Amino acid sequence: MTRTVAVLGAGSWGTALSVHLSRVGHDVRLWARDASLVADVSAQRVNDVYLPGVRLPDRVEATNSLADALRDAELVVSAIPSHGCRGVIRAAAPSIARGAVIVSATKGLEVGSMRRMSEVIAEEVKAAHPIVVLSGPSFAIEVARQLPTATLAASADPGAIALVQAEFRGPSLRLYGSDDVIGVELGGAMKNIIAIAAGVVEGLGLGHNALAALITRGLAELTRLACACGGRRETLAGLSGLGDLVLTCTGSLSRNRHVGIELARGRALPEILASTKMIAEGVLTTGAALELGARHGIELPIATQMAEVLSGRSDVRTAIGALMVRPQRAEAETG
Repeated sequence: MTRTVAVLGAGSWGTALSVHLSRVGHDVRLWARDASLVADVSAQRVNDVYLPGVRLPDRVEATNSLADALRDAELVVSAIPSHGCRGVIRAAAPSIARGAVIVSATKGLEVGSMRRMSEVIAEEVKAAHPIVVLSGPSFAIEVARQLPTATLAASADPGAIALVQAEFRGPSLRLYGSDDVIGVELGGAMKNIIAIAAGVVEGLGLGHNALAALITRGLAELTRLACACGGRRETLAGLSGLGDLVLTCTGSLSRNRHVGIELARGRALPEILASTKMIAEGVLTTGAALELGARHGIELPIATQMAEVLSGRSDVRTAIGALMVRPQRAEAETG
């Protein structure tokens, strides 16, 4: 059935989801804070800044009014970068329709509070709406181009999972369900940090052996943290853990991998970030993940070394060297 969907955030992922949702039969309102971006998208029917080359279907309406975007929307998709999520949802909350389901499509942790995005949203809407986390290996441009993609819809509310699975599915998008919200969100957030390290390995020309080792130990690292926070180990072996990790560490479209490659080439982090409007969530997530790990007594060696590099306290070769000379141990995790 046709539903009215509000998508908050007109970056690449929000735009791609708007295109997809309209193609499967929904009326979509795409909200952006930037009025000039909205004007350009409305006139050109293309988001040249964040998703060039993809025409927006007629059923997508761009707006910079939260109230207009949210009016009578049965599904509200939050595709706001992690650092802006709380502010936007706080402003949006009074206009969200009674009974609307909120879909969190952001992979990150809030700096300072260490909250997952679904926790941030729940706090701001006073737990008045079911929240579903959308996560998994999904480059925006490939979803927009209708290339086959499989993702997860995770929630404590089985009815909300079923609704999102039904209304988001399409010939090129398959959604699996999960009730492990913690595991799904931490897998999605942590993989961005590991992807920066993967970019460093790539940029330094350290070879396939090193990259395979990094991805495997990265999976162990994010699994340790997720399980300590209440997630399930098997979740991290699935789409939102291993699947997303492999994509982000190896795919040429990965923003976080790109940051690592550029760091390995000797560019300063501020210069790298200033060269693109795209958000590399791993840069902000690294510090929050280390704080979360410290809270639970969990060692995060890859995240620790990436924090040293991102802060300028270490260089990329020293960081990789530090990982290699750590005390050797059994591979299997205990407990």
